[in-house]
Amino acid sequence: MRLGAQLYTVRSFLQTERDIERTLQKIAAIGYTSIQVSAIGPIKPERLRALCDELSLEIVLTHTNPDRILNDTERVIEEHDILGCQYIGLGAMPDKYRDPKWYSYFAADFSEAAGRIAQAGKLFMYHNHHFEFEKMGGKRMIERLMEDFSPEEMGVTLDTYWVQAAGADVCEWIDILQDRLHCVHLKDMAVIGSEQRMAPVMEGNMNFRAIMAALERANTKYLLVEQDVCLTSPFDCLSTSYQNLATLGYR
Repeated sequence: MRLGAQLYTVRSFLQTERDIERTLQKIAAIGYTSIQVSAIGPIKPERLRALCDELSLEIVLTHTNPDRILNDTERVIEEHDILGCQYIGLGAMPDKYRDPKWYSYFAADFSEAAGRIAQAGKLFMYHNHHFEFEKMGGKRMIERLMEDFSPEEMGVTLDTYWVQAAGADVCEWIDILQDRLHCVHLKDMAVIGSEQRMAPVMEGNMNFRAIMAALERANTKYLLVEQDVCLTSPFDCLSTSYQNLATLGYR
């Protein structure tokens, strides 16, 4: 399993091409060898690939605008070819599909694009939050997603924090989804007073030794560190997560 950084963590430092270059340099200096592209400013895919190649950073996953996945599928695939990126990610289910009376249209709308992505040798990746674990008619939304898309049509970028926030067992869901977990998001949960807070990996209360063992069993390829909200510099948070995971042998 390769250790990478989810760029959403440092999104405030990615809105110009110059800052993208600076930020990638800092990510590489921490020790990361792969990245997920998310929430960055305008930059041509050729330029982004060149910057990453110079720093020996592999682009393994994106979060791509859902409208583009649906309506500009071929160009999205071409851009991922330029980036050398196999996984085309959806960062969140668009709000309208979260309504129980509208959810059934999600598969109807995205199945064609997912199929075209698969035919191109890539994989559509769904990133979970906590709402997918709410039951609709006695069945969780994430269970319905698994019924609506085969593993060849859709992988899952499992987010450890949001599974925990939903009150679900992270290791259990790694086992359930093991044939779809090519990439995962690693983030920890701490408690400050009565509030749950995102924390660098192994700085909170989640059992990451058990989580990493479960991911090993699932043959996960990429471990992407993410922290949406940081109490200190997001670069420091990424560095702390990297150092903690390095003590377990992951780089």
